Amino acid sequence: MEITYTQKGDYLYPNITLGEDDKLPIGKYGRMRLEYLKEHRPVIYNVLEATGKLQRHLWEIDQAANERLERIISEMKKQPGITEQLKAENQMAWVGQMNTLKQQAEEIIFAELIYC
Repeated sequence: MEITYTQKGDYLYPNITLGEDDKLPIGKYGRMRLEYLKEHRPVIYNVLEATGKLQRHLWEIDQAANERLERIISEMKKQPGITEQLKAENQMAWVGQMNTLKQQAEEIIFAELIYC
């Protein structure tokens, strides 16, 4: 691998460009995974970073977590008591139950995808 340089004044700067993976958007769960890897799994973090696979890994975790969250919440909404009728009659109770469902779903995602 040959690196080329550009001279600006007295300094040589390497001609480095970002790869396509470096442009992938990372959401909440990808950032959480990044922090976990840095703090608790530094070897895995360093290997992913050195091989250029870190950004893709974080993006994939974020995508999987969001898809899993939607799937879990849609399944949990089928529980008795969480209906459109409740939403129409008592929005605060419905919002409270939906927030509880989201927190439960996130706990599952954290255990399965983020903190493993």
